[in-house]
Amino acid sequence: MKIRSLILTAAALVTTTFLLSGCSNTKVAAADEQAVTLRYAYASNSQPVVDSMKEFGRLVKEKTNGEVEIEYYPDAQLGGETELIELTQTGAIDFTKVSGSALESFSKDYSIFGIPYLFDDEEHFFRVMENEKIMNEIYQSTEELGFVGLTYYDSGQRSFYMTEGPIKTPEDLKGKKIRVMQSETAIKMVELLGGSAVPMGSNEVYTSLQSNLINGAENNEFVLFTAGHGGVAKYYSYDEHTRVPDVVIMNDSVKERLTAEQYKAVQEAAKESTEYEKKVFKKAVEEEKKIATKDYGVQYNEVDSEPFQKLVQPLHDEFKNNEDYRELYQEIRALAEKVGEDK
Repeated sequence: MKIRSLILTAAALVTTTFLLSGCSNTKVAAADEQAVTLRYAYASNSQPVVDSMKEFGRLVKEKTNGEVEIEYYPDAQLGGETELIELTQTGAIDFTKVSGSALESFSKDYSIFGIPYLFDDEEHFFRVMENEKIMNEIYQSTEELGFVGLTYYDSGQRSFYMTEGPIKTPEDLKGKKIRVMQSETAIKMVELLGGSAVPMGSNEVYTSLQSNLINGAENNEFVLFTAGHGGVAKYYSYDEHTRVPDVVIMNDSVKERLTAEQYKAVQEAAKESTEYEKKVFKKAVEEEKKIATKDYGVQYNEVDSEPFQKLVQPLHDEFKNNEDYRELYQEIRALAEKVGEDK
């Protein structure tokens, strides 16, 4: 409770600072009604995601003829993902980009993405994320909290990586302490696979691996070199249990501060930055793997996912039998069938 209180106090101080700054910006705007500056804060990210967020700002400026500009606060200057969501909620900042799992505590709709093996493959994932009916409902599920989803970025697949030997079967996870995001669904997944889930922030993972506080973690390949985890955890196993999207969220009052044309430009820029990210992400993953292998000696192994899928089936049952999630779950799975028909 004490830590939570300190976080909220810090958030309140940042909010106050930004509000005061906002008053100053209002005076400037009075002199030049065309000038609008929107604040975008984010935690540490892989380079393709950072480049995509910057591309969003470039596109916004271009599409509005310089009438709207994006000001960035990178690398967790204003806090981790939970704090950044809270700052977006209060309007202290206008945009942030976080993992879909970080939004679970704000809207249960986002927990659907934590279901292991929800998506059959990458094509199925993209088909769902591009489905306006599905995603608009999820994006709007936080509207009453003061923010909405704007777009998504591909965050790749998430697999297990370990300090001592690869994961080939679920048996290899028994008794192992595995770091997960602060997600109830992720915790249940690891427990069903026989491991012991340890929720913690991403900034704690390296030292926890190094000190043997945890035996492994699960994430995409960018943790290996970019985050340095390959220096202590050299075994990356492609069980590919989840594909959790990154989500760009926006304070709901932004549309009230922009003209209709400017707001449309922001929406267009967001979608175009997603297409940009999809192109650069995959290439960057391959580069990450090469560097991690060369500099850290990381080893990769393929995994038969079927035994893993069987053990986590209770999570699928939990969602598809829940009145609140049944329809959403069925809509997502139905799109997997359509992928099969198209092939």
